[in-house]
Amino acid sequence: MNQKSKTSEPEIAEKLLRAIRSYATQNFSFMEVCGTHTVAIFRSGIRSVLPKNLRIISGPGCPVCVTPMKEIDEAIYLVKNSNTILATFGDLMKVPGNECSLLEARARGAKVKIILSPMDAVQLAELEKGSKVVLFAVGFETTIPAIAVAIKEAFRRELKNFFVLSSLRLIPPAIESLLNSKKTAIDGFILPGHVSVIIGTKPYQFIAEKYNTPGVVTGFEPLDILQGLVLLLRQKTESRSKIEIQYQRAVSPEGNKKAVETMYEVFEVTDSQWRGIGTIPKSGLALKDKYSSMDARKFFDIPEMSAEEPAGCICGEILQGLKLPPQCKLFGKRCTPEDPVGPCMVSSEGSCAAFYKYGK
Repeated sequence: MNQKSKTSEPEIAEKLLRAIRSYATQNFSFMEVCGTHTVAIFRSGIRSVLPKNLRIISGPGCPVCVTPMKEIDEAIYLVKNSNTILATFGDLMKVPGNECSLLEARARGAKVKIILSPMDAVQLAELEKGSKVVLFAVGFETTIPAIAVAIKEAFRRELKNFFVLSSLRLIPPAIESLLNSKKTAIDGFILPGHVSVIIGTKPYQFIAEKYNTPGVVTGFEPLDILQGLVLLLRQKTESRSKIEIQYQRAVSPEGNKKAVETMYEVFEVTDSQWRGIGTIPKSGLALKDKYSSMDARKFFDIPEMSAEEPAGCICGEILQGLKLPPQCKLFGKRCTPEDPVGPCMVSSEGSCAAFYKYGK
């Protein structure tokens, strides 16, 4: 939140809370789409100071959480080949597949390499010419441009041993799917800050124009989130629906045009399955024909995997805001961060992990 006065943060917070209380004259449910917002709201204790009639629910904004189990199984299938190295981000390591997790597969001898950047996978392929290196590409618009750059670089270097297992998804179609389902009562959206740095606000306009629902792109500091809530409540009080930017220090309506161009230079839009939600039209990305030789699913002829979810896991309902983690019978008992059943307990951005760590 941009504040140039000498007012202290507690004073600003109290002023924003007074505004929230004055506007929250009826029951409202706002969805924070981004997993980083989920954690920030819990960590800062915002839930505990909000009026009882203002409900904050989590959405499908955790990329690890919405990755279907069958895609985890595909990655595990690949590393059964002793000549294959899987390059993956660390937060995927403990997500259970039907047989095991990537962490367990590595303990059994599989070659699984944790990377910090997609370019690390390119460098790995350069160094390990005798092995096939597969980048397990999981993420939303925040990380997709960097993944696209890595693919372009591997193509430029003519690395014939570099492949991509794509598990990339787009946020706006997921939001529209929630609005179309009408299962969850959503009065407004706290829209993701990091994703919006890339895509801007234009892709969200349908939320206000088609569904008459307000949205505010919000930063991650406690004052950002409180101000975002004020902006949402003000719109509801004034019977307005538009997409506003609270996070103006990082987000513009146009976003990062170069990053978006790079995304769609490498990828094309396709339908995609979201864990616990189902197939959402035009919500995923697949490699364009130019880069199709890098498609791990085509090169390795991966068999069709089961899409069945673990018994008792309600991650799908949690990702849609239909239920809270403590309503799951496995929560904190059979399912913990040390021994997770579902992905919402694995990722640092998952709702279950946040509830488990910070409580209500």
